[in-house]
Amino acid sequence: MTTCSLALRRPQLPDHSTSPQFSGGRFRNKAARLPGPALTWKDMWTFFFNKPANTRPEAAPQVLPLTRTELDAAPDRSLFRLGHSTLLIKLRGGWWITDPVFAERASPVQWAGPKRFHAPPIALEDLPPLRGVLLSHDHYDHLDRATVRKLATRADVFLTPLGVGKRLEKWGIPARKVREFDWWQETTIDGLRFVATPAQHFSGRTLRDGNRTLWCSWVMIDAPSPQAEGLRIFFSGDTGYADHFKEIGRRLGPFDVTMVEAGAYDPRWAYVHMLPKQSVQAHVDLRGRWMLPVHNGTFDLALHAWDDPFEQIARITAARGIALLTPRMGERVDLSAPQSTAAWWRKE
Repeated sequence: MTTCSLALRRPQLPDHSTSPQFSGGRFRNKAARLPGPALTWKDMWTFFFNKPANTRPEAAPQVLPLTRTELDAAPDRSLFRLGHSTLLIKLRGGWWITDPVFAERASPVQWAGPKRFHAPPIALEDLPPLRGVLLSHDHYDHLDRATVRKLATRADVFLTPLGVGKRLEKWGIPARKVREFDWWQETTIDGLRFVATPAQHFSGRTLRDGNRTLWCSWVMIDAPSPQAEGLRIFFSGDTGYADHFKEIGRRLGPFDVTMVEAGAYDPRWAYVHMLPKQSVQAHVDLRGRWMLPVHNGTFDLALHAWDDPFEQIARITAARGIALLTPRMGERVDLSAPQSTAAWWRKE
């Protein structure tokens, strides 16, 4: 076997050795993994074949359909939740989307895996041209290959954590549109400041590529202008609870709105997905004003009731006097002056 054939069979992995998060060929969390029992075979059987019936709603949740005309007329600093962790945000006249997933299933195949509870409020092809796409990591419920490939000609730029951008390039996204970031690295586009901030999670799309790419949260800052006050918003991606929230709040807060993960949780994997009380505490650590829980309401990814994230977060925030946003999928949120939203997930 020649050296050339070996190279073809074992392509060289990207070198991220300059990143403090990279060690031994893989990315690592800053904090050690929290202790907890591993999933047993019985747990795995329950998760895949014997889930409680209430992990999915009896009927599709109410969605407010969106049209391109409505989006074109939307004022600046509008936010629309499209499902799970997909948020469409208008800033300085341009549209930005987080972790876009329009697929029927959050899975490597579309004939099996977690299926959507509801259709997106707007079809992918009806989206307005995008100024940019923000990606937090490469798991299937956050990075959908079919969606991203369709956005290749509709989005100007893709902002990703280290390694994820190279994956996009392999899928045909032009390299000139892709920008990769380590934690605390940032860029300014159209006067908007984007900072890739820490998270405590993991990555990978196969059994062989675990933690070869980085994961992150994102901070978006629109500086004050003669026309408007400044705006600071936070998007958590996926993360366990750790002291990085306090550090982000100290460095970059306070935040007008925090979009914080609150769903697909279980005490057995709390080190990578926060429990509801931890999600609320993360919002407090960030010095947030309004909390908008995400990572819920679209896919069946855990063993809790599908509406449990909403109920638990609503109860905890009410007890602590924290302003909560729970918009329907497709409902507009005014980031400049948020208004309380209805508990739409409850039966009439």
